Amino acid sequence: MKNPFVQSTILVVLVLLVAVTGVQAAERLNGAGASFPFPVYSAWAYEYNGITGVQVNYQSIGSGGGQRQITARTVDFGASDAPLSPEDAEKEKLLQFPAVIGGVVPVVNIKGVKAGDLRLDSETLCRVLLGEIKKWNDPAVTALNPGLKLPDESVTVVYRSDGSGTTAIFTTYLSEACSAWKDTVGAGKAVKWPAGIGGKGNEGVANYVKRTRNAIGYVEFAYAKQNKLAHIQLKNAAGTFVEPDMESFKEAATSADFDPARHFHLWLTNAPGAKAWPIAGATFILLAREKSESNLKTTRFFDWAFKSGDATAERLVYVPLPESLKNKVREYWKKAGI
Repeated sequence: MKNPFVQSTILVVLVLLVAVTGVQAAERLNGAGASFPFPVYSAWAYEYNGITGVQVNYQSIGSGGGQRQITARTVDFGASDAPLSPEDAEKEKLLQFPAVIGGVVPVVNIKGVKAGDLRLDSETLCRVLLGEIKKWNDPAVTALNPGLKLPDESVTVVYRSDGSGTTAIFTTYLSEACSAWKDTVGAGKAVKWPAGIGGKGNEGVANYVKRTRNAIGYVEFAYAKQNKLAHIQLKNAAGTFVEPDMESFKEAATSADFDPARHFHLWLTNAPGAKAWPIAGATFILLAREKSESNLKTTRFFDWAFKSGDATAERLVYVPLPESLKNKVREYWKKAGI
C-alpha cells in the first residue's frame, strides 16, 4: 500500500523543484556582441551576481553577431560598437543606448619598442595599413621617430576577421583622416584589408600581435593593457601627439552630443580637443522593443552599472557615461515603456 506521507512529500519536493527552476530561469540574462566592452561587462556581471544573484551571461562574438542575434530575438540584449543608424533601429524595431566609452588603439610588436615609444600620424598609419610602407625603418616612419631604433624588417598587419564594431570605429577614423583609405577600403564592421592576417575578436588580434614579431594591429585599450602590448602615440585632429589613457578618452567624450531621438547614434572619432584620443567610441546596447520583461531585466542591470559600476569601468580604462547622459538614457527607457 502506498504511503500517503511519502506521496505528499514527493509532491512538495517536485513543486519546490519547479519553483526553484522557474526562479533560476528568471535570474539569467543573456547578451551577446561586441568584444570591445567584454572586460567591463564581465566585471560588472560578476559584481552584480554577487549582489543580486542574477547571472548575466555575455558572449563576446563581435558587433555583427550581436546585431544579428538581437534582430533574430535569440538573446535578451545585443551589443555593438558600431551604432545602428536611426533608420535601421526603426526598421528592426530595436532600442539602442550607450553603455560606456572607450578607445581603440594601434598596437605593435617590435623588438626594443615599448608602449608609447612609436609615434605615427594618420597618413603614415594609413600607408602602413594599405601596404605602401612595407618596412619599419621606412623614411616616413623614422622621420616621425628620431632617435628610435626601428628594424629593417617587414611589417605584418593584423586585423579583425569577424564583423566588428572595433573595426568600424577604427576604419571610420581612417576614412575621416586619410582620403586614400576612404577611396580604396572605406569604413564598416568588415572591410577588405589590402594585406595581413585576420584574428577573431579583440582577443584574437591581441594574441596574433603578441606572437608575431614586427606586427601591428588594433584593439580596445583594455586588451592592450591585459596583454602587455605596446600601444603607439597618435597625432590627433588638433595636431598633438597623444597617448591613449583615461584623460585622452575623456577629452574625446566631452564633445559628444548624444540625441535620444536618433537612438543615440554618434561616432566619437577625430574628436576636437588638444588632448583628445582620435579613435574613441561608445559601445551600445540593443534591445528588441517588444521583449518587455527581458528589457526590464536588462535595464535594471545597466542602471545598477550606471550607479555602481563607474569605479570598475575606470579601473579597466573605460570612461563612464556622464551623469547627464545616464539620465538621458533613463528617460529613453521610460519613454519606451520600460
